[in-house]
Amino acid sequence: MNTAGAPKIRVLLADDHAVLRAGLRALLHMEPDMEVAGEANDGNEAIRLAEQLKPTVVVMDIEMRGGHGLQATGTIRGKDRHVRVLILSAHDDQGYLRQALRAGATGYLLKESAVTDLLTAIRTVYRGALFVDPSMMKGLLEEMRSPQSAAGPAPPLSQREREVLSLLARGHTVQGAADLLCLSVRTVETYKARLREKLGLRGRAELVRYALEQGLLKDTG
Repeated sequence: MNTAGAPKIRVLLADDHAVLRAGLRALLHMEPDMEVAGEANDGNEAIRLAEQLKPTVVVMDIEMRGGHGLQATGTIRGKDRHVRVLILSAHDDQGYLRQALRAGATGYLLKESAVTDLLTAIRTVYRGALFVDPSMMKGLLEEMRSPQSAAGPAPPLSQREREVLSLLARGHTVQGAADLLCLSVRTVETYKARLREKLGLRGRAELVRYALEQGLLKDTG
């Protein structure tokens, strides 16, 4: 899977169950394109190690002693918008999924999922795409059928507006989107404000939902 010379996916495992961490570590050790950068047994340690070890993906248990996974996710993403966070959860509840997206997670996977789903999820979020557990996708799509979307067709977006929306929905900062698109920060801020006004999007969770509905977060890698 790993191309010769390509950097490996550096994964930080955050879970308060040592046995589960050991199993994940053994699993990832077998993948040629992945390596375990470190392990944390609570949210606070995950925050500290993420800043110290600079992983590319954090696999985060949603509920841990000594710091909630969603709180740690928000802090980690606030410090470094380039790191991706994949939430591992025992809750197949849309409310938890919405909270995870609001916190800045770019993936949500149920603990009961197959090993292949976990590996796919890690690789997907690493490439910058959104991953939602297949069993929860139907519920997410149903939530998109809001009164606003039922009122009429989505307003047309320019190619540049679609590019800005896609990058922001994937978790990039305004500065990061500006760098990738070779635009000024002020220009991207203008696009962002225009998107909010045109689409009526108030928060990141709504932005992600809209981008997903419009097919802007499909993995192209």
